[in-house]
Amino acid sequence: MAETVEIAIVGAGVVGLAIAHRLASAGREVVVIDPAPPGSGASYGNAGTVADYAVQPVGTPEVLKNLPALLFDRNSPLAIRKAALPTLAPWLLRFAWQSLPAAARRNALALAGILHDAAPRWRDLASEIGGEGILQARGCLYWYRTDRALAAAEADFRFRRACGVAMERLTATELAALEPGLPVTGGGAAFFPGALFMTDPGAMVSRLAQAAWTRGARHLAARVTGLCRTSGGVHLSGPDLAINARHAVIAAGAHSRNLALQAGDRIPLDTERGYHLEWDMTQAPLTRPVCPTDRGFYLCPMEGRLRAAGTVELGGLTAPPSAHRLARLADGARSVLPDLPEPSRDWMGFRPSIPDSLPVVGPSRGGKDVLFAFGHGHIGLTLAPITAAMIAAEILGSAPLGGSEALRATRF
Repeated sequence: MAETVEIAIVGAGVVGLAIAHRLASAGREVVVIDPAPPGSGASYGNAGTVADYAVQPVGTPEVLKNLPALLFDRNSPLAIRKAALPTLAPWLLRFAWQSLPAAARRNALALAGILHDAAPRWRDLASEIGGEGILQARGCLYWYRTDRALAAAEADFRFRRACGVAMERLTATELAALEPGLPVTGGGAAFFPGALFMTDPGAMVSRLAQAAWTRGARHLAARVTGLCRTSGGVHLSGPDLAINARHAVIAAGAHSRNLALQAGDRIPLDTERGYHLEWDMTQAPLTRPVCPTDRGFYLCPMEGRLRAAGTVELGGLTAPPSAHRLARLADGARSVLPDLPEPSRDWMGFRPSIPDSLPVVGPSRGGKDVLFAFGHGHIGLTLAPITAAMIAAEILGSAPLGGSEALRATRF
């Protein structure tokens, strides 16, 4: 006998939990379905940044020009597992198309439209769930380690400012004064003063889950493998699972593609494998996230530890972690802080990646009985509150939020 609920959310990452919290706060009956503990995937292992400055899509003309070298250089920040290339080829073709100048600009403007109030939305949410102490207003740094790299970034600086991003250009002297622990010898930085940072993203997501449960949502530890529409809504099924819902929200991150297909939408979703390393320490040598742009990762001073998070590997959901990628991440961290010992721990997780760098948020083609909330790539943590507001507007019948049209599944 199948259980019947009003709203079933598939996925207990930060996006699914933010949606659950929003809808449960509105008095709706919500169950969150995920076989893993809430917030234990990419929502835990990220860089902890609320990156309202991240208006540039992954695919740009510059990336397209360098794509062969980026993908096949084992040491680049963006790499591909060669065994996955045949499967990835259609996604890579779409990615190349979205990296052309007109498409990249359109995607950047769409990102700017949904990112502009990410920080105030997170402040409000953190206040609601008791996470104010985890959320820090320290800003974030892009570090350009040579004068040439800093000069080459001027066009990017102009574009971000044109998109409304608050940004300050720092000289090497100013950067060294702001972060004395960095071995600055030249170059400079872009400082994003309005960016927020979580000293423990896992703890923040745990607070979000507890707040959702307190408001009446509940977690069902099960895997959803089947989805079909019924006369009264949606039937979800899986091993030891049968549930009927008036609305099903697919927020399963990198695992969302097959369920979206069963709902009638063929979404070009693939998997980025992200890595992090951590060093336990009582006092980190940095006071805010720093991205050495030549290496493409973040150094993040988290509670009781330093985390190096980043690099992208296109390689699917089943291959084991790459020892080479972890070693390159360690090398990159030591290029900044040469006295780092062996890492205390390592981690790999899965990001859901769409070729245009825009998430898929809103109703499926078949209607609002199935809604999508996945594909956030590197900015799932950043966009969780706005995604929750967009999904709540659809279910509660409120006016659509600005920027939501660009995220619809019908764009594919």
